[in-house]
Amino acid sequence: MTIVVDTILPPCADSPEAFLDESLQATVTTLNAAERERLKATKAAVHRQCAGCPLLVDCLYRAVVEVDVSGYAACTTESERALIRESLGIEVVRSTLTPYGAPRVGGGPVSHEAVLTSRQAYPKDTCQQLAERLGCSTSTIKRHLRRDREQREADAVRPDPTVVANLPTIDEVLDAFDALETSQVA
Repeated sequence: MTIVVDTILPPCADSPEAFLDESLQATVTTLNAAERERLKATKAAVHRQCAGCPLLVDCLYRAVVEVDVSGYAACTTESERALIRESLGIEVVRSTLTPYGAPRVGGGPVSHEAVLTSRQAYPKDTCQQLAERLGCSTSTIKRHLRRDREQREADAVRPDPTVVANLPTIDEVLDAFDALETSQVA
């Protein structure tokens, strides 16, 4: 007797490159008309796939309340999840134990200050655009920006993370999601 288990992967696991596409994080004001149309079509396609996922509610709650994930998740971009957190009055504390991967080989290192200066000079650029400007990889940019963010968070006074805060309910997260203009797209 053979037992066949038919597992259906969520769209983000089946084609992660679509959901990790940095162009989905771009602000529309920095794009020309053709790029805006391509972004709109890409975002709508990813949004439809994500909206049809049976894990959407759990994914949204976790991405907003528990873990600060990268990329497009639960029909939201990173900035949209930040808006939801802000409206709910919550903050997700990033783990400082995150591995950053292997260092860049060849071409010389890119200084932390150069990355921060470029980010300040071009605040609307994606990590990929900054990497192209500095001649390094996207992961190098992300690593330096994450290091800066973690340093600023460490410098700020935070409540004791062992104390359980009043976390929002799933309904509160869904209401905040529904308030987003982009939640109605697709």
